[in-house]
Amino acid sequence: MTVNARPSGKVWKFGAATMALVTAFAVAACGSDADNSAAPAAPPAGVSHGAHAGASVGPPLPLRAGERFLDLKMAEAYTPAPPDGSGTDEYRCQVIDPGLTKAAFLTGTQVMPENLDIAHHALVYAVRPGKAALVREQDAKVPGPGWQCFGGTGVEGADVEGDGEPGAMWVDTWAPGATEALLDQDAGFKLEPGTLIIFQMHYNLLTTDGKPAGPDRSALRLRLTDGTPQTRELDTYPLDAPTELPCAADESGPLCDRAASIADVTKRFGAETGETADRQVEECGQSAPKPGNTQTCDHEVEEPMTVFAGFGHMHWLGRSIKVELNPGTPRAEVLLDVPQFDFDNQRLQKLPSPVEVGPGDTLRVTCTHDAGLRKQLPQLKKLPPRYVVWGDGTSDEMCAGIMRVSPRKS
Repeated sequence: MTVNARPSGKVWKFGAATMALVTAFAVAACGSDADNSAAPAAPPAGVSHGAHAGASVGPPLPLRAGERFLDLKMAEAYTPAPPDGSGTDEYRCQVIDPGLTKAAFLTGTQVMPENLDIAHHALVYAVRPGKAALVREQDAKVPGPGWQCFGGTGVEGADVEGDGEPGAMWVDTWAPGATEALLDQDAGFKLEPGTLIIFQMHYNLLTTDGKPAGPDRSALRLRLTDGTPQTRELDTYPLDAPTELPCAADESGPLCDRAASIADVTKRFGAETGETADRQVEECGQSAPKPGNTQTCDHEVEEPMTVFAGFGHMHWLGRSIKVELNPGTPRAEVLLDVPQFDFDNQRLQKLPSPVEVGPGDTLRVTCTHDAGLRKQLPQLKKLPPRYVVWGDGTSDEMCAGIMRVSPRKS
């Protein structure tokens, strides 16, 4: 998943996590807690932790002054299939033309997945007009609805423009339990006339129990406003840490070897994803991987911005996630804290009040995973044990604190 990250200049792929640094976004002082003896408690009773409990989408919040809804839908239904015939995940992108004839601010987004049985998450990109032709060309050259897009938009040249500015803004993420992403502040993603929407769905086939997946034709509701001179422009600011989760003590098998697991991820999703685990270790300042339940990474902020909200994303082995500002200093502050992660309740959390950050500040993301959950989840019981690294599949893992921010002048 490629994002627009002007505050740092960092281009980050949510699925592939390539983290190509367009300008310097310093990452350092990452660590691991290798003590597996104090794993957090099991998911509470009644929480499926991966079976999409309570994942239905509710009604939209009322329109505010000056806002309007724009309802969009995939042009065609699509039935997912793993790319190599043996995997369990597919990322599929479809292009939608919102028909904008004048500039507007996107102040809220609500993804409405049709087939919740296979919907792992959805990403919404707004492609700037200068890259629209590339998206049209990609769509035309692939038979059937849309195109496969592990990692980012799947459109070569559309993610980053020649001057280093992204061609595609990451404007929303839906995951089970998420509702409309709406802030209290006068702020939104600026969409110019001719902007196209790329709607990426991550389909997971582990939930089908070997049965045909069935089609999906998901929808999208945009909340638009013309804005005012005071309207703040939003960006998505992702913070990631490595995933280095070894097999549990009572597990064994070929994929419990880290190198073998990375080779498997590479086979399923390509070389770019396969290189991510080692790249994260390097970019987080580690001399070698540090296997363990808990991983952290400190990201040094290089440009001033205001943080409004955030949410944490992991997969079915996720236990907890936290984002901290300047930890261990008198200015320490917790921006996001999910002490008991639930895959089916990945909601955007608004900060009590906006937080200003700037050059020299540190944002730390910390994630805890639990290999023991593999034995509790019916979908994962079917799969062989593995050393879990960052990967695009639901049976792989991620650690991402995804913050909603607005750049500001120094």
